[in-house]
Amino acid sequence: MLSRLAENLFWIGRYVERAENTARLLNVNYYATLEMAGRAREYWMPLLELTGGDADLRAKYGRVDARSISAWLAFDRDNPASIATSVARARENARGLRDRIPSEMWEALNTTYLKLCFENDSVLDRDGLFEYCAAARDASQFFFGIAFATLPRDEGWSFMRAGQMLERGDNTLRVLQSRYRGIDARPVEDPGQRAMQDQRWVSVLKGASAYEAYRKRVHSGIDPQTIGDFLLLDEFFPRSVRYSAENLEAALMQIERHHPGAHPEIPRLSRWLVARLQYARVADILDEDNPSLEELLGDFNRVGASITAAYFQQE
Repeated sequence: MLSRLAENLFWIGRYVERAENTARLLNVNYYATLEMAGRAREYWMPLLELTGGDADLRAKYGRVDARSISAWLAFDRDNPASIATSVARARENARGLRDRIPSEMWEALNTTYLKLCFENDSVLDRDGLFEYCAAARDASQFFFGIAFATLPRDEGWSFMRAGQMLERGDNTLRVLQSRYRGIDARPVEDPGQRAMQDQRWVSVLKGASAYEAYRKRVHSGIDPQTIGDFLLLDEFFPRSVRYSAENLEAALMQIERHHPGAHPEIPRLSRWLVARLQYARVADILDEDNPSLEELLGDFNRVGASITAAYFQQE
């Protein structure tokens, strides 16, 4: 497979997954701030940190509030991490592959682009953010569902799957990193503050569509370390870091079979990442004196950089 085609499929996987992740987090945060009026900063700043901070947002909007953040993350094309930008970039990559991917995949992306990428503040004026984010989330699931049902399990599938899993694991780690660096990692005694802290952790779970699965698996209530254990190390939950790493490694091994021994660094790094998560203890990862979250994020980034260097910079 030409490196250009492989790169396009890899980034389609990343961009579509990124749009879904942003939509999930934005939707949960937006409605949480409506319920917890006056405490928007505690909800929004971690989300802004995930997408590069608030400097560019302040420069454009002159303020940081629920409305400006919602517009910035949803449909502002000046934000490289917004839903609209991610969808537009995925469509641009897919446009060059129209003869290589099933027509249904192109049609799904093109329809999503036409539906989401020309919206503006009128979405907020009509209180339509929930519908906008739900449409982005559903479009991502629809797209990957079509790919699962129609795309041959060749190198193209593996590159797209690798991009999807790399983005998913990276996003979950960044969410946890932002929460465990902030006030939510520390126990509080005041009942009112504890209730608000629990609500923010519930938002973390809901942002990963993990709330119901967590409650089914864990019966001890809302506990930051138990939530971290679930989202980091659960081997069966599809949005956990471990699950993402194992499926990333499986996709890369499929690619390796087409190029045996050509890029030994990639299987070494991906297997090391999986081994760390399979044998890790959550207490060690979340220990303040042991920056394991940052190390795991660095491991994901090194795998991504190795894929780029090995397969996309050859021509």
